[in-house]
Amino acid sequence: MSSEVVDPTSATSLALRRRTFVGLSAGAAAFGSAAPLAAAPVTLGAPHDPFVPENDPQLETLRLQLPYRYRGAERTLDSYAARPKSAKSYTPGVVVVQAAWGVDSQIRDTVRRLAKEGYVAIAPDLYSGLGAPSGDSVSDFAAFRDFLGKLEDDTVDHDLAQGAAWVKRQGSPSAKVAVMGFCVGGGITLRQTVDNAPPFVAASVFYGSVRYGSESSSAKGPIVPIDLAYASSIGIPLLGSWGGRDTSILPDDVRALERRLLDLGKPHDFKIYDEAGHAFFDDTRNSYVASAADDAWSRTIAWFRHYLI
Repeated sequence: MSSEVVDPTSATSLALRRRTFVGLSAGAAAFGSAAPLAAAPVTLGAPHDPFVPENDPQLETLRLQLPYRYRGAERTLDSYAARPKSAKSYTPGVVVVQAAWGVDSQIRDTVRRLAKEGYVAIAPDLYSGLGAPSGDSVSDFAAFRDFLGKLEDDTVDHDLAQGAAWVKRQGSPSAKVAVMGFCVGGGITLRQTVDNAPPFVAASVFYGSVRYGSESSSAKGPIVPIDLAYASSIGIPLLGSWGGRDTSILPDDVRALERRLLDLGKPHDFKIYDEAGHAFFDDTRNSYVASAADDAWSRTIAWFRHYLI
C-alpha cells in the first residue's frame, strides 16, 4: 500500500452536506473518564473548535522532536502526542497516521480524543524534514501533492515504529500499541499490518487503499489476485471503515479483501458506509459525514479496548 496521491476533496461521488454533532460517540465512556467534548452543538465539516482542547486538565500534550539513526544519518521526527495524566506503566498506546494534510488540527484533536479515552497517543509527522506547510484549515490539496510523492515506504515504516517505541518508553516495553490512519494514512496503516507487526498489535484503517502499490483504485479495472497478495502476511487484527460513495477506494475492492481475509481466517471487521464518501471522518472539511464518523469511531474504540486492554 504505497502513498496513494489521491485528492481527498474530490473522491466522493455525491456532494454531502455538513452535519451537526454533539459530544462524543457512544464509545466515549471508556475508562470512565470521558465527559462530553462539546458543551453546545458544533457545526462540523468546516474548521471548528476542537472536541478536546489542548489545555484539557486531564491530559498532557506534547510537541516532540524524536531523533533516531536512519540509513547512517540522524533523522529528527516531529510528532504530536497526548497522554492521560493518570497514565500507568502499562497504559496502552495508539500511533495515529496522518492524512494528506499532515498532522493538522483534526489529527491533533484525534490524538487528544484517544488520550481522553485513556491511551498514550502520538502522531508522527511523516513530512518531517520536507518543509511541508501546515494543513490547518487548508482545502487546496495541490500544496501537498508533491510532498506525498516524496514519502518513501521504508522511511515511513521506521517513523511509525519510532512512534510506537516512544509510547513504550513512557511506561513499559510490554505496553501494547495499536496503529490507525486516514486516507493516505489508512493505506500506510494497512501496510503496517505486514511491515510493522510487531510492534503493533492491532490496526484501524479509515478509507485507505487496499490495492498494493496502487495510487488509486478508480481507473484500474477489476481487482486481480496480485493486488491482494499481501493479505496472507497480515499479522494483526484489522478493523476497516470505508465509504460507499468513495470513487478512489472502490467498495468492490474492499469486499474482495474481506473475502480474502475470510478465506485466510484473519481476524478483521470491515464496514462500508453507504451514506459516506472519502474522508468522512474529517470533521474540519466538507467530506465529513456524522453517522459514519461516529460509528467508525465507536467501532475503533471497541476494537482497541478488546486488543489493547
